[in-house]
Amino acid sequence: MPDDPSLALSAQDCLVAVMVAVSASDEDIGTTELIKIQAAVNLLPIFAGYDADRIKVVSQMVFDLFEQEDGLDALFGLVREGLPERLHETAYALACDVAAADGTLEETELRLLEEMRYELTIDRLHAAAIERGARARHLT
Repeated sequence: MPDDPSLALSAQDCLVAVMVAVSASDEDIGTTELIKIQAAVNLLPIFAGYDADRIKVVSQMVFDLFEQEDGLDALFGLVREGLPERLHETAYALACDVAAADGTLEETELRLLEEMRYELTIDRLHAAAIERGARARHLT
């Protein structure tokens, strides 16, 4: 990917990209996942002042990257560049919430979450706690 400054993502863009990536990973973006992403952007303090219209732009970027051979690596590169380390666990928590939103975790979603833990250097115990919280919030 070229070093085009217009491709730089804000921290909020990175969080949206991570949520969209998890949702798109199983090639079936469900309504509950879309609602979860929209609700996070509308309600969480980290998104205060964020232009919700950016969701569409960031989503399209994720879809475009997923069509490329090294797209996932490129996505993680952009996320590592634009997301401060203090928000890595936030990104993982949001990704887990989106993955759990529809009540099922597909193998592709689990693999992406595993890759995300590695790429964002999420401690195993912290990851387990985040996952447990997401599971508890989405029980029916």
